[in-house]
Amino acid sequence: MQSEVMFAGFGGQGILLIGKILAHTAMEEGFEVAWIPSYGPEMRGGTAYCTVVISDRPIGSPIIRNPMHLVAMNRPSLEKFAPMVKPGGVILINSSLIPIRSQRSDVDELIVPVNDIAKELGNVRAANIVALAAFVARSKVVDFDLMKESVKKEFAKKPKFIPLNMEAIEQGRKAAIHNE
Repeated sequence: MQSEVMFAGFGGQGILLIGKILAHTAMEEGFEVAWIPSYGPEMRGGTAYCTVVISDRPIGSPIIRNPMHLVAMNRPSLEKFAPMVKPGGVILINSSLIPIRSQRSDVDELIVPVNDIAKELGNVRAANIVALAAFVARSKVVDFDLMKESVKKEFAKKPKFIPLNMEAIEQGRKAAIHNE
């Protein structure tokens, strides 16, 4: 079993962070993992994406042309990467910033207003955690509760952000369930 997940959006949206959290969760579960970050020279505001490869056997190449799943946090990312997703994969679309759909009938399209949900929680910077939770709840690429623990570990040095992120996880999970 091998799953490839591409996270893509603007720099500053926490794209690399949620990829890292997913990779860490998969490692905790005992999987082989590759995490490949990529971002433009602009950083904040430029493009940022990363791929996470999760496998139950050694990973031959971390370079992926056609990922199984896509988490698109902005429109340019959806337009660029949605055509590459393998049939049967999950495409999460941040409908707060993306007014269009993937135009794919062979994927599981998950439409979640992640920025709006994060704003309701009081901090738009939690949008990435909402997206990660919704994606994991729908795709089941890793154990949801283990992912929750990985988020706690990631924010252990900033404990004041843990309650916000736990609520972001719960709201992301609810959004995925209500979207079925």
